[in-house]
Amino acid sequence: MIDLEFDGPDSATEWVIIAHGAGAGKEHEFMTDIATRIGVGCRVVRFNFPYMEKRQEDGKKRPPDRAPKLLAHFEAVIDAIDSLRPKESRLWLAGKSMGGRMASHLTGHSSVSGVVCFGFPFHPPGKPEKYKGEHLATVTKPLLIVQGERDTFGRKEEVMGYSYSSSIDIEFVPDGDHSFKPRKASGYTESDNRQFAVDCLLRFIERQGAKA
Repeated sequence: MIDLEFDGPDSATEWVIIAHGAGAGKEHEFMTDIATRIGVGCRVVRFNFPYMEKRQEDGKKRPPDRAPKLLAHFEAVIDAIDSLRPKESRLWLAGKSMGGRMASHLTGHSSVSGVVCFGFPFHPPGKPEKYKGEHLATVTKPLLIVQGERDTFGRKEEVMGYSYSSSIDIEFVPDGDHSFKPRKASGYTESDNRQFAVDCLLRFIERQGAKA
């Protein structure tokens, strides 16, 4: 049984499953805040990957599971939500960092209308040679990357130089780091930047609806 958290109206026509990053689960303040903001207009689903569920049980920190296990669990969540959501609704995947990268590998799933990645981890900080976005050049479904301009996992100037398929859109969060937090001197606030990211997601979904 997968433990799911829900935000937003269950009658919504747009459903969003959002996956957490490597270091913190679905209960993290970033995740709950983003889910609440998206939930104003969508039904939002949060879940924990298996290694994070074990951490919640015994308090021991663990590294993330290998990608095949993460993806299999993500697919199990999609299947569970398919049995709950209205037939006329659309399903979107989203994720923070690692969660977004996993979501980007599931664009081929028949139930998925598109994907949104918050802070895509293009490479580990300081190791640009360890690039993790090769598959982004061949994605065929709509995919949005919302990236902080100062994200050490892929700064704006780096991200602009990578190769992408024509189905990918990119938005940059003003002065944002990996979690969209700006510097105080920038004049932006963390709350405003989070709302900017959520607004990017909502506009992305709306645009795809207009194309349908």
